[in-house]
Amino acid sequence: MKTPKFWYEPPSWKASIFLPLGLLYNLFSSLRLKFGKPKKFNCFTICVGNLNIGGTGKTPATIALAQHFQARQLNVHIVSRGYKGQFRGTFLVNPKKHKSDQVGDEPLLMSEFTPVWVSKKRKNGIAAAERAGAQIVLLDDGYQDPSINKDFSFVVVDGKNGFGNKKCIPAGPLRESINQGLKRCDALIIVGKLEYKFNDLPKSIKIMHARLEPLQTGMDWTDGKYLAFAGIADPNKFFATLDSLGANLVDCVALNDHQKLNRKILRRLERDALTAEAQLVTTEKDAVRLPTNFRNKVISVPVRMIFDNESELEHLIKI
Repeated sequence: MKTPKFWYEPPSWKASIFLPLGLLYNLFSSLRLKFGKPKKFNCFTICVGNLNIGGTGKTPATIALAQHFQARQLNVHIVSRGYKGQFRGTFLVNPKKHKSDQVGDEPLLMSEFTPVWVSKKRKNGIAAAERAGAQIVLLDDGYQDPSINKDFSFVVVDGKNGFGNKKCIPAGPLRESINQGLKRCDALIIVGKLEYKFNDLPKSIKIMHARLEPLQTGMDWTDGKYLAFAGIADPNKFFATLDSLGANLVDCVALNDHQKLNRKILRRLERDALTAEAQLVTTEKDAVRLPTNFRNKVISVPVRMIFDNESELEHLIKI
């Protein structure tokens, strides 16, 4: 589904209608966490989660942290539930063999950087990673999973949208209340320009700042025309990135988050691009969902998370 606009607008009658359900959602989250029995593992378990539903930069943050620890010669694995993936059980993602509809687009993308285990039960994925020699396991999501003991927890949030209207689903974008969620957080990663007013943050939380930057590929984006499409939580972020590169965008097509790129959608995109004499362009995450025979028709734009002060990680996490 597409994110409701009123989630990131000042409190309105739309949010008020759903407020009772939001309060119930938060109550269930609280009870689930309170009565959970977290399992402790020998490997150092780091959760990269969020309070919002999607669109915060969690996957780029996970990749950036994996590369940080890899540079220090540590064996890093990632564990994911493989959202929308068809496979069940616990298995290691093979980027040369698996497809996004089997394992999920995010695990497939991350597997290009470090070993990724997919398991609907995260604790089984961590156990498998530990047996495979992982010294550090990064949980891609799972902040609200009470079955795992986290040695360190990051919460990732967008600097512009923040926590939206501060309401819980379906009245707002939150999986749990800010107060409840941040009590368990060790560090808050704020991504992008700081526009949202982050009031009353607990003093115990370390705040890190980061930004998403497109990789410099040497491509001149000012040359030619482009038709952009994206099926991520906030497609406008991607379109803004292209605009900052100087790309002449003839159209921007916002799809649902994780939307399957079926033949009908791809035919329409290809037809519109041909009519406008434009090149199709999309995100890395969308690119892994493209059929193999269509990938050479689309340019993908890789982005990486850059910490304003990466050395802070050394002081925060001592392994």
